[in-house]
Amino acid sequence: MIEKKDVSLERAVLIGIITQDQDETKLKEYLDELEFLTFTAGGYAVKRFTQKMDRPDPKTFIGSGKMEQVRVFVEENDITTAIFDDELSAAQERNISKILGIKILDRTNLILDIFAQRAQTSYARTQVELAQCEYLLPRLRGMWTHLERQKGGIGMRGPGETEIETDRRIVRDKISLLKERIKTIDKQMAVQRGNRGKMVRVALVGYTNVGKSTLMNVISKSDVFAENKLFATLDTTVRKVVIQNLPFLLSDTVGFIRKLPTQLVDSFKSTLDEVREADLLLHVVDISHPNFEEHIASVEKILGEIDSGDKPTIMVFNKIDAYEAEPLEADDLETERTEKHYSLEEWKSTWMSKLGNNALFISALNKQNLEDFKKRVYDEVRDIHITRFPYNHFLYPDYNYEDMK
Repeated sequence: MIEKKDVSLERAVLIGIITQDQDETKLKEYLDELEFLTFTAGGYAVKRFTQKMDRPDPKTFIGSGKMEQVRVFVEENDITTAIFDDELSAAQERNISKILGIKILDRTNLILDIFAQRAQTSYARTQVELAQCEYLLPRLRGMWTHLERQKGGIGMRGPGETEIETDRRIVRDKISLLKERIKTIDKQMAVQRGNRGKMVRVALVGYTNVGKSTLMNVISKSDVFAENKLFATLDTTVRKVVIQNLPFLLSDTVGFIRKLPTQLVDSFKSTLDEVREADLLLHVVDISHPNFEEHIASVEKILGEIDSGDKPTIMVFNKIDAYEAEPLEADDLETERTEKHYSLEEWKSTWMSKLGNNALFISALNKQNLEDFKKRVYDEVRDIHITRFPYNHFLYPDYNYEDMK
């Protein structure tokens, strides 16, 4: 998936399992995403290891035979990092580290690392630090394995336990401090949102790397950071936008992802206040991605978790310039034609047709269909604005105000 093989990138192996809940196709999709996450964090996936199991091994996640294969490959290929697609327990992480002798990361740890790299403002850094501390707390014992050889004796009774308890206290105190700091910043941001008055608020939401920031730049003529990597944007950006004669506030928010760590959902819920308080959501979808329907489901799940699932929403199918249907060979009689072979027009006639004018197809990068997009957003924002200010004849002289009565 990632072609770039920069020598400066960390050499990593990716490890995942096939279970009853996660078949081989699903695992491949997750490992593709894990590879992109690895690249975003500064690594290169040299090889993938997979194993079919009923459930993860409670000691080493994968079986002993497969673990031995990984160990041999790690030693022979100068691998520095092993990355697991699911969250590891503290015991699993400790056991695997003893066997492989290299850095062990799970999906949660990897995402936290990317967030730590991407956090620009003090608010984002505080949120990431809180998530990291909450992830670290139950894993502290594994960080004191160097004390295991100190097995009692005069003056040597239980130093590791003392150190661990001290560290746990430090981390708990740090978590409390960070939560208080976030509360303080939240109050300040709530005041800022209150000072914006009653302007209509529109929020861009969507899976990570679907083009939200690019769309934000095009609409608001601003310069929000955009890059073809996951989680390019962590900090919520709010811009005043005017379409025709109508001003509104547009916010760009952190992207969502499947298997998003619980710690990040909790610590970033305050950032998503912009979504909660929005009058209209623009759900941006990368229609060129083969798994875009799953991305939609993941975003809708998280929107439900933050009580925003029932907000007025326009689906914005972005990157139509990059969409390519998988070709079906004319002489291949065995291959069944499925959704992956659909043209863009065929997709529009599926469940998307039920969305009516709430389904838009654009390319933010190439500015395709942007006028239609702006017109649709203008109409929706205008309707919300009229409901809020029903007698603004100066803004809407042609509007039939009799309908409001």
